[in-house]
Amino acid sequence: MNGNTTTANAMAGRKLASYTITGLKRWSCLTRELPPVSQVKALHVYDFDNTLFMSPLPNPKLWTSQATGFLQTQECFVNGGWWHDPHILEATGQGIEKEEPRAWDGWWNEQIVELADLSIKQNDALAILLTGRGEDNFAQLIKRIVASKKLAFDMICLKPQAGPNNQTFTSTMNYKQAILQDLIYTYKDADEIRVYEDRVKHTRVFREHFESFNKMLLNSSAPAVRKPITAEIIQVTETNTTLDPVAETAEVQRMINGHNAAINSGNHTLSSPLEIKRTVFFTGYLISPIDTTRLLTLVKLPSGMRESEVKYLANNILITPRPCPQSLLEKVGGIGRKQTWQVTGTANYESRIWAARVTPVPANAPYHTDNPIPMVVLALVKNARPSEANRIQNWQPIPSDKQYIFQTEVGEKVQLRIESVVEGEGEYESLFQNRNPKRRRDHQDGPDSYRPLRGGHHTDENRRPNGVNGGYRGGNQNRGRGGNNNLNPGNHNRNNARAGRGRGNNNNNNSSNNRGRGGRGSYKSLDDVQNNSRYASHGSSYQPNYDDGPSQNFSSNNNNDGYNASFPALGGGLGSYSNGAQGGGDGGLPYGK
Repeated sequence: MNGNTTTANAMAGRKLASYTITGLKRWSCLTRELPPVSQVKALHVYDFDNTLFMSPLPNPKLWTSQATGFLQTQECFVNGGWWHDPHILEATGQGIEKEEPRAWDGWWNEQIVELADLSIKQNDALAILLTGRGEDNFAQLIKRIVASKKLAFDMICLKPQAGPNNQTFTSTMNYKQAILQDLIYTYKDADEIRVYEDRVKHTRVFREHFESFNKMLLNSSAPAVRKPITAEIIQVTETNTTLDPVAETAEVQRMINGHNAAINSGNHTLSSPLEIKRTVFFTGYLISPIDTTRLLTLVKLPSGMRESEVKYLANNILITPRPCPQSLLEKVGGIGRKQTWQVTGTANYESRIWAARVTPVPANAPYHTDNPIPMVVLALVKNARPSEANRIQNWQPIPSDKQYIFQTEVGEKVQLRIESVVEGEGEYESLFQNRNPKRRRDHQDGPDSYRPLRGGHHTDENRRPNGVNGGYRGGNQNRGRGGNNNLNPGNHNRNNARAGRGRGNNNNNNSSNNRGRGGRGSYKSLDDVQNNSRYASHGSSYQPNYDDGPSQNFSSNNNNDGYNASFPALGGGLGSYSNGAQGGGDGGLPYGK
């Protein structure tokens, strides 16, 4: 006997007389009276997150895939993480103070809003908002959000610590089934129930549940407690959004500060203090989207090759496939320095990778690249590696009208990660994913020991992604061999250095369609020491990744990543947690503010 049949039988086993409107009202955080049983012929149930309201999700361009899973795993934070912290939902758009007066315009699934409004106005229908968010933390906030849209639901139900009859719930589904049980038995004359839900797993379980329930009613030899009900489970198209990246990072830092304060108080010994760290995948001369479009016109695919087989890049000229040591960064002018370039030739390697050779303007301008010559990787087939461009020997001249001149800005491709605090860790060392097994054993309950399941799934049943980042597990992408960082006047390339070899996992985050308020995530439903041997292992493990994902140069006019706000530098070390709600160095995030 499956779980749905067991639940259905349990529902039938309870005496009909025990289902009352008074008992049903205890589920709702509203005080309004419910209509009489004889009036209601239809039950319309609406999920909240990403069904009715486009709740923000962790930005896959901002965080490593490991961090996005970690953020949404309730057990990883003392305070419950992303789906249990009301400040995340309050930060939607431009924040509750600005959004409430304009009813969070642009953050609703307007088609579902229209349907909910029709349900509310239907005299013989009961309209219910049903969410798995915790009642203690979210009841007042969700009521304010719904009221701003003038949606007068009959019931607004959030998951309590215990149900009206002291029930406890092992999952959101278990909680929702308990409410549905009370609904269909209390309103025993209702002919139909409609459930609007965005999560595929939940829609499937709901369908199976009502199918088993109706079969149980038809096959039961006992007197029928109610007639079978027509159940329609509507799969709602997922509409995922993200916060402004600066606001999102600040809110996550606030959440971490609260977690660390609880750890430092000594009340939670099973967890460890956490901090946000930057992962720098490469440093380069970043190219603007407008110039990327121009450069891509230089790609000439062979006859018969489909566009779907090719990945287009043209977003940077590599400086070094790792965080740039301070001494080298000073030599190239520092983050944000502008440099002009001109295309001098193009080539492809075995119809696998296409590149443009470039030269600085003026020709005597200082620059650095770990590649043999400065170049822009324009495109590559899906199984190719960017490092293969170093094998190109014959560059073809191009006509003068194709010798494009464009401006770049020194920047980094960066994503953020969350790790246990490592005492004594230097700023440069913190830029690398923690892969030390000993450290993972020392912090078994921290994120170093956390690994998202295949497809990007995490362990918080409240929200499970369908793995847009499933092929990338966070940390160092594209492991391979690098080269030296020598920058010699008049000879600005890597001489006699071995081309990068290694396993490269392209991290394509292009599935994030940015909206004006921070972009749509691609989430399904609910991170100067030069010539120092200490970092030799880090340097040798990096290979350039030319993905057009989260390029962030932290300048005031950075538009390369599609964000509308600059991204501030992060503070590091113990300062981010040791004093509870404060911390961070100069220029860092507004910790605790």
